[in-house]
Amino acid sequence: MVSNTRLLAFCCLFLSFLLSFSAQAQDCNSETFSSNKLYSTCNSLSDLASTIHWTYHSTNGTVDVAYRITESSSNWVSWAINPTSTGMVGADAFLAYHDSAGTVQIITSQLSSYAPTIANGSLAFTVYEMSADYSNGAYTIYATLQLPNNSTTQNTVWQRGSSFSNGLPSGHPNTNTGSQNINLNFLSGQSVSSGSGSSRLHRKNVHGVLNAISWGVLLPLGVIIARYMKVFKSMDPAWFYLHITCQCSGYILGVAGWGLGLKLGSESKGITYHSHRNLGIALFVFATLQVFALLLRPHKTNKYRFYWNIYHHSVGYSVILLSIINIFKGFDILEPEKKWKHAYIGIIATLGVLAVLLEAATWAIVLRRRSEEKSHHGANGTNGYGERSQQFA
Repeated sequence: MVSNTRLLAFCCLFLSFLLSFSAQAQDCNSETFSSNKLYSTCNSLSDLASTIHWTYHSTNGTVDVAYRITESSSNWVSWAINPTSTGMVGADAFLAYHDSAGTVQIITSQLSSYAPTIANGSLAFTVYEMSADYSNGAYTIYATLQLPNNSTTQNTVWQRGSSFSNGLPSGHPNTNTGSQNINLNFLSGQSVSSGSGSSRLHRKNVHGVLNAISWGVLLPLGVIIARYMKVFKSMDPAWFYLHITCQCSGYILGVAGWGLGLKLGSESKGITYHSHRNLGIALFVFATLQVFALLLRPHKTNKYRFYWNIYHHSVGYSVILLSIINIFKGFDILEPEKKWKHAYIGIIATLGVLAVLLEAATWAIVLRRRSEEKSHHGANGTNGYGERSQQFA
């Protein structure tokens, strides 16, 4: 009973550790800038792992801005103000990128459509200074500008991408998360989502978290419990209930994440992540078959139990493999901060190492039992017809 309690506590701590990652938030106040530039106010932007810092000058209606985003040096980033709307179309943008010589460049461009031709040009408002740098894996765009219409409340937009045309940034790929935007008050510091982009990204994040926890953690953990814990006699029948708990809760959360994914897909007109979608459907089908298989599980003495075991194990391991593959495809689509992907890799690696150690330990236990039973049978003259040794599954 004590060992069972410890295992349950370990599982709870493990899941609590995983969920704690989602509570982390980026702190903009600790960031520093080149030339020891200081800003009076900052906001952490959860979308695309970025922050915005600024100082508003009420005497002349200008603002000093520093926009920072974690991004690969091979990609481009942009920050913009849209004086007339809430999205990308009509925005006046600052774009930073590395040229062919590896030097950071910054240009300004008006975005007149969803597929604009980027060209360096003037904006609808006055820009007094602008520059950009790249350090520690992040771009920073600096600008001093006149706020449009002398209004302290502006629709701000930001984006990143990897496509270039004639050496200049081009449209972002379909695998990106779309332009992010907020309605920012440069005087009070308050910000409000100015469109559906943030809500949609939030649902994408929920979809990713649900599927990573369910298909990517709970189901593999349930398999480890079933394969290795049953060898320990003190774990019987606790291992079975732990296994069912992990698999059923994983299935329920997974179906919720799968349904949300279908909803997001139906809302993405013209954008379909075919492989991610098809793998998700296959996972749902296989996992549902596993649930129904439990209802048809033969008794241990039934002659069909051997074939049922083959089916159950093969489908189960297939689900685990496809789950991990699809989760990484999801990372590529959502493009979160690298720490989330690294955290999941660490969790999977930990489960893998745990499985290897338990594989060695349980085989040692099984082989020792077989040796002891063989010695016991030989001493009683059973000639090998005594009680069957416990099989390892």
